[in-house]
Amino acid sequence: MWPPRYAYRVRILVLGSGAREHAIVTALLRETADDGSAAHEITAAPGNAGIATAVPVIALDPTNPQVVAAFALDNDIELVIIGPEAPLVAGVADALRQRGIATFGPGKAAAQLEGSKTFAKRIMEEAGVPTGRATRAGSLEDAVDAIDEYGAPYVVKADGLAAGKGVLVTPDRAEAIAHAEFWLSHGSVLVEEFLDGQEVSLFFLSDGHTVLPLSPAQDYKRLADGDEGPNTGGMGAYSPLPWLADGFVDEVIETIAIPTVRQLALEQTPFIGLLYCGLIITSSGIRVIEFNARFGDPETQVVLPRLVTPLAGLLLAAASGELAGVPRPEFSNDVAVTVVLASEGYPQAPVTGRQISGLEAALQTPGVTIAHAATARSGAELLATGGRVLSVVATGGDFAEARARAYAALESIRLEGGQYRTDIAARVSE
Repeated sequence: MWPPRYAYRVRILVLGSGAREHAIVTALLRETADDGSAAHEITAAPGNAGIATAVPVIALDPTNPQVVAAFALDNDIELVIIGPEAPLVAGVADALRQRGIATFGPGKAAAQLEGSKTFAKRIMEEAGVPTGRATRAGSLEDAVDAIDEYGAPYVVKADGLAAGKGVLVTPDRAEAIAHAEFWLSHGSVLVEEFLDGQEVSLFFLSDGHTVLPLSPAQDYKRLADGDEGPNTGGMGAYSPLPWLADGFVDEVIETIAIPTVRQLALEQTPFIGLLYCGLIITSSGIRVIEFNARFGDPETQVVLPRLVTPLAGLLLAAASGELAGVPRPEFSNDVAVTVVLASEGYPQAPVTGRQISGLEAALQTPGVTIAHAATARSGAELLATGGRVLSVVATGGDFAEARARAYAALESIRLEGGQYRTDIAARVSE
């Protein structure tokens, strides 16, 4: 029987403070027990102003393994869901598992799949996973040689975590070299061949051996309409992808997800959590652009609203090594669109501390929810505290309806200097 009865009345800790974590909390709160009451006791750490209106939040450092583990033990937490990448790379999941706490998120070693692009490329090579050619450069001279070898458009990536700001794709050689020089001061860089085609984000739940796919999504990395401007952490997304070929998900399972998870298991670094496959469909077939070790943002905001299968049961099964035999998650026929509202100056130098208003009016739009990303309360005022401030999420019967709802809601929101793209999911709605 699915979901198992142990998936109810679970004490859950969600680590993180962004829109992704708000979307996870929202999905968990949709679940109800047999008597109609809330199915779970949820706490978020550190959370944000939006999350705090839905569940209790606690001010602790989510990247400190011992602090998180102590809190989880003291509060009888039964499942920890790790949202962002920094706690994963810091080894928070390891500390929790050592204390017998079910944890959705890979350990420090397996999290290097996101924490080190060099590590990810090696795993892909060992597993026979299709990806683009890449050269690791530890000096500017090596980076320039690789830039000239691969040619334009130039692709230069910071090897380690860079909060969504470490990737540059440009036709400008001087800009590529400058980007490499900047990130070389933080570590090594990867110079890669340019891959052309439609991009797809596909999430997989993994218990270290078995994988289950969620619904594909597509995000928008560039700041401005028409895919212009600098790369960002993501300015919007939509799901599902009606233009995908039949069999796409199955092909990714067989050629990418399973080989990757098996290779990590062979290396005694089992991947337990969310395997994010950033893919591109080239003329030569599907290729991996990057892996992440957690739910993507903003794609989570459009995937989870369509999820019909209870999320807690899925995450518990993955964290407990019990995904084998679990049916594939079911999704509604609705479509979902999210548009990110960002602060003035994002991504280079976002202006923070400005007041946000109009959310109550925006939420009157049918099918609309708002996931807070960088917000805090100062008395009665809601303030923007970072670059990506809110994700306005809309569902509808088709993309035209969902888009209309998202942008109608955005018109009600006021943030001085706020910026957002006006073309999210425009092509697919035509």
